[in-house]
Amino acid sequence: MSQHPLQYMVENKPFLESMVKKYGTPLYLYSGTRIKNNLQRLSKVLNNHLPKNQIYYAVKANNNPHLISFMKSIYPNLGCDCSSPGELFVANKTGIPPERCLYTGNYESRDDLKTALDSGCHINLDDIQSFHRLAQIQVPQEISFRVNPGFGSGRFKEITTGGEKAKFGIPKEKITEAYNLALSHGVKSFGLHCFTGSGILDENYFTQLIRTVLEISTMVESECKIHLKYISIGGGYGIPYKENEPILNIDRVFKNIANEFYSVYDKELGPRFCVEPGKYLVGDAGILIAQVTGVKKSYKTFVGLDAGMETLMRPVLYGAHHRIYKVGQLQENNQTVDITGRICENTDRLAVDRPFPEIDEGELVAIMDVGAYGYSMAHQFNTRPRPAEILLDDDNVLLIRKRETIEEIFKDCDF
Repeated sequence: MSQHPLQYMVENKPFLESMVKKYGTPLYLYSGTRIKNNLQRLSKVLNNHLPKNQIYYAVKANNNPHLISFMKSIYPNLGCDCSSPGELFVANKTGIPPERCLYTGNYESRDDLKTALDSGCHINLDDIQSFHRLAQIQVPQEISFRVNPGFGSGRFKEITTGGEKAKFGIPKEKITEAYNLALSHGVKSFGLHCFTGSGILDENYFTQLIRTVLEISTMVESECKIHLKYISIGGGYGIPYKENEPILNIDRVFKNIANEFYSVYDKELGPRFCVEPGKYLVGDAGILIAQVTGVKKSYKTFVGLDAGMETLMRPVLYGAHHRIYKVGQLQENNQTVDITGRICENTDRLAVDRPFPEIDEGELVAIMDVGAYGYSMAHQFNTRPRPAEILLDDDNVLLIRKRETIEEIFKDCDF
């Protein structure tokens, strides 16, 4: 069984009990050391194989400004991949300059597009009609288009973002139409974007993807008589959520990508190579600490927590698996349980038929790999306030988001 990178923390029961005593439960806890290691590993590999690069952190994975500032302090050249005006706002507040922000919306409103224009960031459009809406406001000097290559991949079908069923991107058969439209409106500079799915652990997939992207990019350059300034293949670099799942070898991933990339483009004169990691940087750096609120012996055994689908949505949304441990006791799984929250939905399960140790009310559990799409998907269903977040940076513990109160849920209702 492979050891989780933060397993040592789960075994340290006194430490987690002290965090809970101070900050309560449920509690999102992030390891600064793990985030630092992930970012340094990725940046080193990219600089070795594709030195003309840009890392855009995918803000949608976790929008806490303290985490973005922390990553920027480690890697000053960090950029942000933004999918909404709110994410552009966070990037701006954390000091990420607009020239290192990429805005990729979909089905954008005019207000969305105006916000992106006014920010001065790079704009990446998901549809030809998006350019028509943008042109009614202002024609930018630079534009990028997101291409759908006709295939995609992902840990779940819900996070596969390429292919005939995906709502994203311009079909590759129509992509030159988009660039010719932009040229006809006077756009001078161009990028190309392709992101086909999340959570991918097959390193060979990325080789297949870059080959297709390069076929499309050279077609666009030839038919439209332009030179692309940058090419982004998005994110999708997976992390293992289960024991014995493979760890993605990103050194081989980007070595293979570089071999393909430089068979087409010159290292100095070719486009900048861009990536948009989210989960890869913060996913396995987050733990959700919850307290057992009840154990029910019914037709099944249910372990109830003070964290449910409102706190962590991925298991309900995708059927996603997260490792869950009893704090201080990782082994001796001698029963089979469903782990649930307090939400009035029968789908409120963080785990189903999971081997688990005997556990009592008041004890703590740790839900692993929640740094990405954990808090960012948390919500207030059943009028449950959202949890607190803390960042552990060496020996320093920083409260980076206060626990929401019931009163704060209603603060804008004016009654």
